[in-house]
Amino acid sequence: MLQKHSKKEARELQVLFALIDLYLEIGKPIGSNTLKDHGFQSLSSATIRNYFATLETQGYLRQPHASGGRTPTNKAFRLYASEMIGEPQLFPHIEEQLHFLKQIESPNLSRYLQKAAETLSETTGLATFLSSVRFDHDFILEIKLVGIDHERVLAVMITDFGQILTEILSFNHKLSSFGIKRVEAHLQWRIKGGEEPENLSPEEEGAAHLFYNELMVRYLVRYSNFSDEDIYRTGFSRLLNYPEFNDPIALTTGLSLFENMSHMRLLLSDCVRNGSLSYWIGSDLAPYASAAQGCSVIAIPYSIGHSRAGAIGILGPCRIPYKTLFGTLSYFADILNQALTKSLLKFKLTFRQPRSDSPYLTHEEKLAHKLLEIKEKK
Repeated sequence: MLQKHSKKEARELQVLFALIDLYLEIGKPIGSNTLKDHGFQSLSSATIRNYFATLETQGYLRQPHASGGRTPTNKAFRLYASEMIGEPQLFPHIEEQLHFLKQIESPNLSRYLQKAAETLSETTGLATFLSSVRFDHDFILEIKLVGIDHERVLAVMITDFGQILTEILSFNHKLSSFGIKRVEAHLQWRIKGGEEPENLSPEEEGAAHLFYNELMVRYLVRYSNFSDEDIYRTGFSRLLNYPEFNDPIALTTGLSLFENMSHMRLLLSDCVRNGSLSYWIGSDLAPYASAAQGCSVIAIPYSIGHSRAGAIGILGPCRIPYKTLFGTLSYFADILNQALTKSLLKFKLTFRQPRSDSPYLTHEEKLAHKLLEIKEKK
């Protein structure tokens, strides 16, 4: 690593960082004349080439073509990021794009986090992933049924906090598309009340009771046992805007981290444990996704009140504006802290961290009633 012990070394570092800044902007190899025209008029092109040669020997630059300019290596990006992480930059237009998230107060916290992740992805142009605690006192608000074939149906459960849960259910009797809709109406009545649907055939009524009991038990088990953080992911297609991902193989290998939920949780958990803005560039990602070494990830933990609740990560190529993204993520984490804290206080909500030792039953009265209801309906 470069050491700032002499004027020559300091100038080498200055040349390297200037080259990286320009490369991040234009994405093309930088020649000595180009760099000279961007702030180094006091140096001759020959002197700049000498600096380039030294930096190349040290592993910070490479020359894709014998007579062409230089590009920074991942080692150079790591050095650059280590310097810039203490000088985050937040542009006013980015602050303006994210500011509205601070004003939202809603009990629908899962949907809020999804919206926040989508907004961050849109603002940065990168894939975004976010880990979250689980919010208590949630309940099923709506159930939708979609027929798959003559023996299976997809049940989509939407909760009050905006979670979308899916289950595949099987049945013995053939149900028409109209029959599935009548069963769905029966499930909605069981959840919301009102006037009981009529004209169900015996097969449809049997399926309705079976589906309701099965979904309630599955939801109870899922709600009570929470061993992993909830993960929100978005913005994959935005990576197509980067020339580094024009090759489908490069795109799919770069996104391999997103296909392994345990590794994604591990990376975000490591960020939470670090307690600060963190980055992984190139081979740094090997412990989480060995195929994603052409990418970089920046992540930062966020809190609710004084408790760390999760982390937000963005993934892109190694050529990303680190200084700006450091500032953007820091501001985004502050927004989540403020908005989530206000919503929890206003709506008197609680949350919990993952645990694997025993089930969690905070509103056991309602859950017990559900189980008794299921038992009595059998």
